[in-house]
Amino acid sequence: MLYKFLLPGITFVLTLVFGFWLSHVGKPYNGLLFNIHKLIALGAVVVTVIQLIKFLKGVDALAFIIVLLVVAALCVIALFASGALMSMDKLDYALMLTIHRVAPVVLVIAMVIIMLNLKGV
Repeated sequence: MLYKFLLPGITFVLTLVFGFWLSHVGKPYNGLLFNIHKLIALGAVVVTVIQLIKFLKGVDALAFIIVLLVVAALCVIALFASGALMSMDKLDYALMLTIHRVAPVVLVIAMVIIMLNLKGV
């Protein structure tokens, strides 16, 4: 089962790598790095959703797993929104940065719990 999540995992790690690189370059953000970061993040979402849909077709949907998927989806939305707001200097930058740092941690925790619950399936 873990091999099914290899590509989403790799794209997630690449998103983090480019995100850290982008944050170390500083503002104003390098346009090329910023766009690569956004596109890899979008690709990570797409491949993860595709893999989850394929995997969950044969599984009885458990309420707990659905709740964790909703939490993961909210984290992804928070990441895209906070990243966009930070790049446009909208709202409080420190708050957006905190959200942008906490959301991936919660996302990874939710996805690991999902994978552990589906491991035996």
